Amino acid sequence: MRVHGSEPEGQGPVMKIGIIGAGNIGGNLTRRLTALGHEVSVANSRGPHTLTALAEETGATPVRVEEAARGAEIVVVTVPLKAVPDLPSGLLDGAAEDVAVIDTGNYYPRQRDGRIAAIEDEGLTESRWTERHIGHPVVKAFNGTYAQDILDRPRPADAPDRIALPVAGDDEAAKAKVRALIDELGFDTVDAGGIDDSWRQQPDTPVYGLRAGAAEVTKALAEASPERTADFRG
Repeated sequence: MRVHGSEPEGQGPVMKIGIIGAGNIGGNLTRRLTALGHEVSVANSRGPHTLTALAEETGATPVRVEEAARGAEIVVVTVPLKAVPDLPSGLLDGAAEDVAVIDTGNYYPRQRDGRIAAIEDEGLTESRWTERHIGHPVVKAFNGTYAQDILDRPRPADAPDRIALPVAGDDEAAKAKVRALIDELGFDTVDAGGIDDSWRQQPDTPVYGLRAGAAEVTKALAEASPERTADFRG
């Protein structure tokens, strides 16, 4: 973790990245991405004044949700699923033309989100549902990643204990951009198919929370069942 003003550790080109949601995943991505030298704007539902400590720690710029995507090449949406419909319209106005949007969301009907009919009755994956609300294709990643691992488990390429993350999306260019960023963060990736295939990485599937290499992640994705278990139905 870097102290603001120290030398960044990144090797790749500097990107503008917007992060919407400053919980465990959003906060730790802010920490790592700023340490890699990227220009990060971070927003939450409570307003920029609540992000002062994170900004001072990392050098990220706290902004309103409406401003988070401005000029961004990658935007991370990492809010509770039930909060997605409350995101402002035009969320991606002003983003780069080829912006890639990462969705980290999971559907927890009993613990947090309540029953969402489009997911339960129409069979939409949670990321397809999110995509429809924000009006832009998404790439599903980090949804089964332990937040602390973002800080503690980056490894160099080809390290034997480097873990792999599944990544799903329909836009191949956006997915490639996201996979390159995850590689820069210190993790391998496995292509988990399109957004309609992203049920393979939803909660309570074999890959969810799996800390393993690419071969084991690929196997776990193949073993997933599309049926949601009772604990994850509303």
